[in-house]
Amino acid sequence: MTEAPPLPDWNALAAIEDSDLPLFGIGLLIARDEYPGLDVGACEDLVLTHARHLRPEIEAIEYGPLKMQAINRHLFEELGYTGDHERYYDPRNSYLNEVLERRLGNPISLAVVQMEVARRLGVALDGISFPGHFLVRLPVDDGMLVMDPFNSGRPLDLEELRTRAKPHLGGDVPDDDTLARILRPASHRTVLMRMLRNLLGVYQGARDWARVVRCADRLLKLAPDTPDALRDRGLGYLALGHIDGARQDMTRYLVRNPDADDAGELRAQLVRIGGGGRATH
Repeated sequence: MTEAPPLPDWNALAAIEDSDLPLFGIGLLIARDEYPGLDVGACEDLVLTHARHLRPEIEAIEYGPLKMQAINRHLFEELGYTGDHERYYDPRNSYLNEVLERRLGNPISLAVVQMEVARRLGVALDGISFPGHFLVRLPVDDGMLVMDPFNSGRPLDLEELRTRAKPHLGGDVPDDDTLARILRPASHRTVLMRMLRNLLGVYQGARDWARVVRCADRLLKLAPDTPDALRDRGLGYLALGHIDGARQDMTRYLVRNPDADDAGELRAQLVRIGGGGRATH
């Protein structure tokens, strides 16, 4: 087994530039929260094996889209990675060790595996934080090839992209400029935060407040000024009976966002737990 590089330290992530954040490594760090005995080396070895298998074929291909076609064929057809359509909100679909073992995932976790294999083969694949399902993009001449990792890496044309974006834009069909903004490459920090928000939403639905607090805390490790994570951690603390932590987080949230839609509700919660009116000052 190849010796795996050490995982990053959560407390160091806020100071690291987006482009320097190791996407796959921090994805494993997220998984280790849930699986303390996670075998990082085994996960690294599996991705390395995928890349080694593909390398001779990829190096013999010059055109980027054909390289990507070979990567997708191996991952989705030969190895059987696929989107979990039956249990989409199963938290295992967000943990990379489970995705690698079960070969089931959600759009963003499958994209991270796809991007990591491509990266090791020198293929410049980026994520797209598309509304709804996460997508990936490959530069092609003056344009890009957009693919859906949840559906076997299927390419998407402009018409389908506009149709997919429409429900998330108030029913409006995006014009060229709007669609171009949506299709910009997502930074590593954006990808990781979306992974954590997916998990946080799953755990909120299950009323698993300890894991809600953990996910919100990890979001704040990546981006300390994230207001929704501060609010969600505070509400999680409140549900767990950690009043001091709840008071501190909700107060900080309201100081930064005094006119938020949920400000009135949070002020009432603070009054109830003894926070008074200090939250607005």
